Amino acid sequence: MTCSGRDVFGGAPVEVAFHETIEALSAPAAPGDLYLAPGWIDLQVNGFAGVDYNQPRTPPEDIARSIQALFATGVTRFYPTVITGAPATMEGALCNLARAAASLAEGQAIDGFHVEGPHISPEDGPRGAHPRHWVRPPDIDEFRRWQDATGNRIRMVTLSAEWPDAPRYIERITSAGVVASLGHTQAAAAQIADAVSAGATLATHLGNGAHAVLPRHPNYIWDQLAEDRLMAGFIADGIHLGSAFLKVALRAKGIARAVLVSDAAAPAGAAPGRYQLGEQFVDLTADGRVVLTGTGKLAGSALGMDRGIENLMRLAGLSLADAVRMATINAARAGKLPGRTRGLVPGDRADLVQFRFDPAAQRLEVAATWLNGRQVYQR
Repeated sequence: MTCSGRDVFGGAPVEVAFHETIEALSAPAAPGDLYLAPGWIDLQVNGFAGVDYNQPRTPPEDIARSIQALFATGVTRFYPTVITGAPATMEGALCNLARAAASLAEGQAIDGFHVEGPHISPEDGPRGAHPRHWVRPPDIDEFRRWQDATGNRIRMVTLSAEWPDAPRYIERITSAGVVASLGHTQAAAAQIADAVSAGATLATHLGNGAHAVLPRHPNYIWDQLAEDRLMAGFIADGIHLGSAFLKVALRAKGIARAVLVSDAAAPAGAAPGRYQLGEQFVDLTADGRVVLTGTGKLAGSALGMDRGIENLMRLAGLSLADAVRMATINAARAGKLPGRTRGLVPGDRADLVQFRFDPAAQRLEVAATWLNGRQVYQR
């Protein structure tokens, strides 16, 4: 198969020949007006299109429908994300997702699983929307149960560095090839340094899952921004982070260490109303906020990755190429996704997205998406 467009990174027209992987690149006979990029990668998706991934009994047909909706936004690989909950509920949700990944045609897009919690800060603020009564210390036996539930497909765990056993836990899971990401934390500078030395390589949605008021310095956001060994994820929905913070944070990390994540919950891609996030109810408001019912507390986002790329340009002043890099190559590096770290290069997976781009409006419209060389969406 072939597809063509303007290479989002280099700008030149390109035709890509592919089967499951990219085989060759050449100059197209008719360039056209489309752009071509690797498909987006989202490392943090709690749910989408009205479907909550935190339920042990979410029907497979609902999961399939949610993935099809992700394809329409340009996503080709993602980590379904299970948040803090009862041990049996978390294991059940992971097992259910693993069955869907193995049985659904759309399941190829599930490249692994992200467990966000339960080993996070119990304190209001850093804990975010996670239920306090299920927060618990790191437990390597529980990690093994997650791996058993998914056939060893846990790829990322978010935890707080403040737990005394965090460094040892990080050493154990990273030795198994799992990404340890720091998040929902109130850790001190020394604790963050110890966690990074133990193998932590990522900061989960940096700037969120934090106290509303912090000391000017030191504080755990500055400490993670200053740690060059940490990449960082950012929720660019215009709600979780203001423009000024996003600009400064990206300058501190540098584009090479920055990753776009959606932190999407079930309301993403759906109409305003009430939905579930694990054992809790959340509301999607008319202005696009996802909040715990009865509170103003943010509980994930309603962001699609296509809109996130636009927001990186509008809010942070990034070029299209840098915004796409945060959603593709950088995400693959941060999440250790094989075959996706080089871009439009022979040998990489044929996960591709064609899109139209209006530079004046900084507006992106996905036209077609391929996963492993198979077309999974066409507008």
